[in-house]
Amino acid sequence: GNVSVSIATFTKTLDEYQSLARQEIVPKKQEEAFERVKRFREDLSDFRTQVDSLKKAREDAQHQDNRTELLGRRPYNATPENPYANPTTTNTHSVFQPRHPTQSGGHLTTGSPDEMREAHAFREQNFFSNTNQALDDYIARGQAVLGDLGQQREMLKSTQKRLYSVANTLGVSGDTIRMVERRAKEDKWIFFAGVIVFFLFCWLVLHFLR
Repeated sequence: GNVSVSIATFTKTLDEYQSLARQEIVPKKQEEAFERVKRFREDLSDFRTQVDSLKKAREDAQHQDNRTELLGRRPYNATPENPYANPTTTNTHSVFQPRHPTQSGGHLTTGSPDEMREAHAFREQNFFSNTNQALDDYIARGQAVLGDLGQQREMLKSTQKRLYSVANTLGVSGDTIRMVERRAKEDKWIFFAGVIVFFLFCWLVLHFLR
């Protein structure tokens, strides 16, 4: 559903961020960017595994609840699962059998429904706790990335001014300079779009998993 769409969107954002990292001209900064992408992909893989595990747990719990409900609705004189469990099916009672069977023989007990629901709720609570912790880690790392990118942006602005000064000195045409500026603006908008998609993904996960 929406969680799958959010995961796909975040994967696309990571692909865009990796594409921007390839354009980094400083080798050290590029290596750090690639390392961040790698960690984000590992965290995303763990998160996807936890989501799949929760879905399976919910399906199993729903199946068990439905089965327990069906067994609870079954009357005492209904056909048992094993047709040979009670060979006498006539209206006449045997002298060796009690006329009113005890209630303990009328149901098939596979475990208390309350215990199963409690165990499922405990697993779900643990999953949500781990999910919130993972999201906090994502946000903290995202803030660190934004801080690093802000510093890089200031450095690039100062470098860009020096390059423009050198280009004017060397006689580079104004069209070339404007083309470079346009490309820089496009990269900036792509980056901000990726940041918006990332925070939208975090909001969707928090909204639909709580």
